[in-house]
Amino acid sequence: MFKKSLLKVLALGALVTTSLLSANQLEDIKASKVVKVAVPQDFPPFGSASKDMNIQGYDVDMAKYIADKLNVELKLIPVTSANRIPYLKTGKADLIISSLGKNPERERVIDFSDAYAPFFLGVFGSKDVAVSSSKDLSGKTIGVTRGSVEDLELSKIVGSDVTIKRFEDNNTTISAYVSGQVKLIATGNLIISEIANKYPNVAPETKFSIKNSPCYVGINKKQPELKTFLNDLIGELKSNGELNKTSKKWLKIDLPKDL
Repeated sequence: MFKKSLLKVLALGALVTTSLLSANQLEDIKASKVVKVAVPQDFPPFGSASKDMNIQGYDVDMAKYIADKLNVELKLIPVTSANRIPYLKTGKADLIISSLGKNPERERVIDFSDAYAPFFLGVFGSKDVAVSSSKDLSGKTIGVTRGSVEDLELSKIVGSDVTIKRFEDNNTTISAYVSGQVKLIATGNLIISEIANKYPNVAPETKFSIKNSPCYVGINKKQPELKTFLNDLIGELKSNGELNKTSKKWLKIDLPKDL
């Protein structure tokens, strides 16, 4: 309820706030030689404190790509889920790169780049199991955390010939996969990166996605030059393989082809 109210307030003030911002933020960033980017500080692997207390992660690397392309200094602004959009609207940040998903409420308040990072629920498993769609699950057993979103989504797409083994929490689901109790699991890509970090010898591969909610760069409304710059850069990073390297570095998976 609070979240919806906050977004409504921001939406009502969007026109006023936009009028106070420059008509061309891209040129302002270049002129100031600094880009201020809102990033997460407690949401690994997208953003968290390193041993030397610097923020590191997928979103930080994306921010660095932008700063390098613009040839400007990068200023990281640590944010939470609650204050990242207000920081953008009030000018405390030029961009939001904070595992930000897109929805109609947010689209009324801010604009979005093309997707730069995967955030999805899917079916994952060992390399020796040939699965690329829900039809391939026929006759197989798959593990999932009971009552989770992935449990609900998986149940929608599989038939009665698929055995679903439900576990009480994510840790138990992970243990079932690592121990070989199940060779397939339905979960989120962040859980897969956790498995790959702790148990690299049995790191599961992506079979297919069942619910997709990728991450976007958040920008202010009416900034076509900045949006075009970001989309061109994201397209370049996808085509030259740099974003795939970033995905494998932090998420331990290849960048999905449909991102």
